[in-house]
Amino acid sequence: MTAHARPAIDRCPGLLRPHQAEDGLLVRVRIPGGQTDSGTLLALANGDGVLQLTSRGNIQLRGIAEHRLSGLRNRVIELGLLPSPSHELVRNIVASPLTGITPNRPDLRPLITELDQAVCAEPELAELPGRFLFAIDDGRGDAWSLAFDIGYRALDEQHGVIALGASSSPTDQTGARLVDRSAAAAEMVQIAIDFLRARRGEEKSAWRVWEVTGLGPAMRKSGGPDDSDAAAIRPGVVAGAACVAVPLGFLTAAQAAAVHSVANGGPVVITPWRTMVIPNAGAKLDRLSAAGLITHPGNPWAMITACVGAPSCAKSLINTRQVAADLASREPARSRPLHISGCERRCGSPTGDHEELVGRP
Repeated sequence: MTAHARPAIDRCPGLLRPHQAEDGLLVRVRIPGGQTDSGTLLALANGDGVLQLTSRGNIQLRGIAEHRLSGLRNRVIELGLLPSPSHELVRNIVASPLTGITPNRPDLRPLITELDQAVCAEPELAELPGRFLFAIDDGRGDAWSLAFDIGYRALDEQHGVIALGASSSPTDQTGARLVDRSAAAAEMVQIAIDFLRARRGEEKSAWRVWEVTGLGPAMRKSGGPDDSDAAAIRPGVVAGAACVAVPLGFLTAAQAAAVHSVANGGPVVITPWRTMVIPNAGAKLDRLSAAGLITHPGNPWAMITACVGAPSCAKSLINTRQVAADLASREPARSRPLHISGCERRCGSPTGDHEELVGRP
């Protein structure tokens, strides 16, 4: 769909604007930078629910009956996950999942909070499209590899660069702006405001920065030699943290309870790759594995992704999750990632090299 053919507002779901899916209402709860804690995950699962991790490190809850929606909203508000009802759809921030956990990199967790608060404090930014994405990278290149709109990449503890995202590859670049870290959040907010004003001036429904002109000097993102591999956080132990993948991104209530047990109520980071990082839990991988989480890259589930599929999606021609389960049980090892799509739309397909299975009539 081109920008000219789009409606003025995109339809990204939220807590206050649920989406009616085939299996019931779907709500999306924004988790800026993926920074949360195990108690929050447990409370959202609420005993018998399933949490769907998204490609932006957020959480979706599916199959919600209309009469349960009010109770869910109250629970989310009590958890502090809706600081600004007017801005809930635009709190889209991805960040390096290991920031503040591994040594020799700046800890950008305070900047994630600062940017989130700055976005919510600017009334004009409530108009941002729900697809608009901020990125904060601690210098390793993982968040920088994503299709963001405005990104900050640390050069050291006090300095970094700000750039606009590119519509194609990270090699499609023309420079970036050097900034002090203390000014980064304000700079990113101002660029987002400039985007909105340029969008209005062009009288078209642009969703992403590369769809408008007039944002001042070109400053497309600068790639680095580590960008191609930086995104991969393999299951296992990193700097004492447990890194686990969630099969197809669906975290069950029992798995949330296992995470809560090993994290002891402490921090958990949801990554844009449907994995989780649990600080100081590296010695407890066996308990996480027993709950069905992926703790080793050799696990068959580690190489399989899928769209939500039937019966949750009316357009899907196959039950993608059942196909995935069958393949994981029959094929103990894969040399390349496999993505299973319920139809030709290929929702959720990885951007890198992979094989695919596509449902057909």
